[in-house]
Amino acid sequence: MKLKIDREADALYLSLDDSVVVESEEVSPGIIVDLNGQAQIVGIEVLYLSKRSPNLNPHELEFETV
Repeated sequence: MKLKIDREADALYLSLDDSVVVESEEVSPGIIVDLNGQAQIVGIEVLYLSKRSPNLNPHELEFETV
């Protein structure tokens, strides 16, 4: 799993695995889900990140496994 924040594109991308993306679907304005050939979610993109989370500091991200 990888998390990428692209400041220039103002986007966040969460890659769940390395499967080939065959289809993308915008499930909500600015939220795009990438699907593989088996219609499984392999990535999630969040556009307009600075508007959705204006106080986000990518250097202070926390990850938690429960």
